[in-house]
Amino acid sequence: MAAPGEEEDVMARYRSPLVSRYASAEMAYNFSERKKFGTWRRLWLYLAQAEKSLGLPITDEQIQEMEANLDNIDFKMAAEEEKKLRHDVMAHVHTFANCCPKAAAIIHLGATSCYVGDNTDLIVLRDGFNLLLPKLARVISRLADFAEKYADMPALGFTHYQPAQLTTVGKRCCLWIQDLCMDLQNLERARDDLRFRGVKGTTGTQASFLQLFEGDHSKVEELDRLVTAKAGFKRAYMVTGQTYSRKVDIGVLAVLASLGASIHKICTDIRLLANLKEIEEPFEKDQIGSSAMPYKRNPMRSERCCSLARHLMTLVMDPLQTAAVQWFERTLDDSANRRVCLAEAFLTADIILSTLQNVSEGLVVYPKVIERRIRQELPFMATENIIMAMVKAGGNRQDCHEKIRVLSQQAAAVVKQEGGDNDFIDRVRADPYFSPIHKQLESLLDPSSFTGRAPQQVAKFLKEEVRPALIPYQSKMGGKIELAL
Repeated sequence: MAAPGEEEDVMARYRSPLVSRYASAEMAYNFSERKKFGTWRRLWLYLAQAEKSLGLPITDEQIQEMEANLDNIDFKMAAEEEKKLRHDVMAHVHTFANCCPKAAAIIHLGATSCYVGDNTDLIVLRDGFNLLLPKLARVISRLADFAEKYADMPALGFTHYQPAQLTTVGKRCCLWIQDLCMDLQNLERARDDLRFRGVKGTTGTQASFLQLFEGDHSKVEELDRLVTAKAGFKRAYMVTGQTYSRKVDIGVLAVLASLGASIHKICTDIRLLANLKEIEEPFEKDQIGSSAMPYKRNPMRSERCCSLARHLMTLVMDPLQTAAVQWFERTLDDSANRRVCLAEAFLTADIILSTLQNVSEGLVVYPKVIERRIRQELPFMATENIIMAMVKAGGNRQDCHEKIRVLSQQAAAVVKQEGGDNDFIDRVRADPYFSPIHKQLESLLDPSSFTGRAPQQVAKFLKEEVRPALIPYQSKMGGKIELAL
């Protein structure tokens, strides 16, 4: 700790790299102390306004005083009060009351700490989703443009990371997009499913508010409805303990973990394609890939996404275990854990979406490398086409099959044992047995004839599923993103 009067050296203290190095300013603010405590004051204002409208003796002057001091937070005083009281909510009640002396008597009237704590968390979670959704939509949009551009470009497909039938560059990208579209739906649903904790009291019974309104149940219900609406929610949970159910946090972090899995898969594919030199992420003019090997072009952005996505996927374990051990109406062993995992989940999701947007805006395709890899593998995949052509030309299927088996094994030996190119087609051309179809070989080896309906699938998928899902976010698509680090 810095001595009194000395300026603290921020470089001498640990700072989470999620904030200091990666996260966007808007997501960092969403989980900031200023947003948190400013929201607490707004919730106290909403409560006082609603209580006044329902007949409690609260004056316009008190309301106006609270309104004038929503962001006038003395953080030093609040820290001193919390150190003395060992209670963060009461520390801020006293701090708010200090600048609102006329309203001091009615701040937090009838409420428990979770009125501000849990309701603020729900507001922050909702706002966090509202920050993530346009970013996810932008990534989908960029990848959709890429898929459309390369919808027809044949590429070697892989199953088990072994050469398989051809696909197209655009079709493979659509596999990534489809996962992200599922994530878009999941995040929208998780956001829309959030309800407000509302005005429920110490154990969720609303007993304190029933007492304030002298047993008038209808006024207590209206108070809950009014405050919920002021906070921008359509519904509140009908029953709570002191807290809203911690299963809500499971649902929130589960969809973020699922997003992490999608991005990890996409960026792993990009890293593998970079090794094959078929596709690369953007590489800056002065970027250094390795301190020892100047020629290297490491896929560092995709690696960052995988690294952080791995962290994001593990965070869902926290709310799972927290929800499992909430005793009766509540226990406080959720608090410290939730301070960490909820913020980190959104900050991490924010970072990997920004990074993936940057990657998707600058993907580089190397058609000649892709063509060469097709030429190496396609001859073996074309054997069935060659057999069918020979049969049509009057040949015997079994004889043709045996001829091709022998020639293909000879060609495979050249590739595997000698490190040479696949010369299977040259062997077919040199064998008089295949002379009836020699003139057809070029058409039989046309890569576009091996991609099936991939181009049509891309066009239909983008038109009917992807573009419509992006319509709500059109005004927030923005320009290209540059990464600070």
